[in-house]
Amino acid sequence: QVQLVESGGGLVQAGGSLRLSCAASGLTFSTYAMGWFRQAPGKEREFVAAINWSSTTTSYADSVKGRFTISRDNAKNTLYLQMDNLKPEDTGVYYCSPGSSTSPRIVRLWGQGTQVTVSS
Repeated sequence: QVQLVESGGGLVQAGGSLRLSCAASGLTFSTYAMGWFRQAPGKEREFVAAINWSSTTTSYADSVKGRFTISRDNAKNTLYLQMDNLKPEDTGVYYCSPGSSTSPRIVRLWGQGTQVTVSS
């Protein structure tokens, strides 16, 4: 079955950086667009960034543009999210998910998530 394992989260001070990874198995990773989503305490899950199968197209939520970079390594079946200049409002659980839709409200596969906490 499909497995998505996120890692790389942690506690960081505002202005710091983290690199998240999502290891995928059980699907032909190189043929799927992939996305990162996050959910802050008490809030709905929201779109963060997406990348197409060939890495030629990326998109970002306005709140992270210029600070986050999504990338992928199809040879390693792994998705990445480089997060720089982190802000307290970036705190939340980060999830990866296959598919081209940027909506978190459709039925889609999720990993267990990785916690990111940004202190002020």
